[in-house]
Amino acid sequence: MAARSTTSEKRPGFFAQIRSLFTFTKAEYRWLPWLLIGIIVLGIGLGVLLGFFIPPLAIWSVILWGFTGLMFGVLAAMITLTRLSTRAMYKKIDGMPGAVGHVVSTALGRNWNASEMPVGVNPKTQDAVYRAIGRGGVVIIGEGARGRLTRLVNDERMKVQRVASGVPVEVLYVGHGDDDVAIADLARTIKKLPKKVDRATMAAVLKRVDSVSQSVTSLPIPKGIDPAKARAPRPR
Repeated sequence: MAARSTTSEKRPGFFAQIRSLFTFTKAEYRWLPWLLIGIIVLGIGLGVLLGFFIPPLAIWSVILWGFTGLMFGVLAAMITLTRLSTRAMYKKIDGMPGAVGHVVSTALGRNWNASEMPVGVNPKTQDAVYRAIGRGGVVIIGEGARGRLTRLVNDERMKVQRVASGVPVEVLYVGHGDDDVAIADLARTIKKLPKKVDRATMAAVLKRVDSVSQSVTSLPIPKGIDPAKARAPRPR
């Protein structure tokens, strides 16, 4: 029998990840290179300016302040790149089936538990319902046409209320209507919900809801989004 390989999968290096992040974001914002260059040049300029105004005035002091400005400029450029990459990612997945699952499974943090798999799916229309459980209670998120989601949402809400009586249940619809939540605002909207459930109750609710949840693994999963490709790469 062949020996099992102990060599771990090699991850891309830091600069390779930065290059990937830059390429991903530049595809959406063509002016990105000029913006980053401008931020770095501005940082150097501010550093040199400080070198001239902060005594003692000396060439080494100006150079040192210029180098410090360069470092701050690079840091500001990296922060800008990261934020723009997140915005580009949301623009890329907006309206795609499965986008809600990608967001709730990656962007809610430790106070929430959610899966990229929907808890309810309409196989014909690919409308889907997702669920997040956290300190703010239970959030049911509809993805698709609101009119077609009514039955799926009501079924999930009744299921939760049956096993977790007294726990607040919030229903959100992702879209661009007057009462809808944009996909880019979904994680922020959920995390802003007031904390009405302690951690012990949250764990109990999670266990109860999971015990009565009907598995949808056999149903067709909404196609159109590959989280590994749509997600902006992050430098480690």
